[in-house]
Amino acid sequence: MKLARLTAIAALGLTALGGAALPATAAPTVTATTTVVSPQSRADDAINWFAARNGSTAYQGYCEKAVENAYGTTGVYASAIANWNDAVRRGAAHKGDTNPPKGALVFWNISSYGHVGVATGDGNFWATSVSGAIGKRALPYFSNYLGWAQPNF
Repeated sequence: MKLARLTAIAALGLTALGGAALPATAAPTVTATTTVVSPQSRADDAINWFAARNGSTAYQGYCEKAVENAYGTTGVYASAIANWNDAVRRGAAHKGDTNPPKGALVFWNISSYGHVGVATGDGNFWATSVSGAIGKRALPYFSNYLGWAQPNF
């Protein structure tokens, strides 16, 4: 009802300006679109985020922040070990598995905060603190490898 009234008002306006009026039954066509981002695309984006920062020391001591930023978010977990413990609690942790899929988060117990990186799907991973900077190495690289889990953000 409201749309028909608006169409009629618009048609009157066009007539007043010397234009041709649209029939009162003509209504604009609205098409809704939804963008769906595949998990593979998100993984590629996260890996590309790290690759673009290869050699950077800007995230030293902030591995969890780095992986969250790589996935377009921040502030989800206080530390890598909190992220890992949540994955264990949810039953999503793949303990000790050194063959994570592309985009999976890989975890180590190397400090009270733990450590986390992003798997490339070919036995390698990107992380902070690789020779003192963001870098790519083969798993497990650091000692006390815990395993992997899909990102929960």
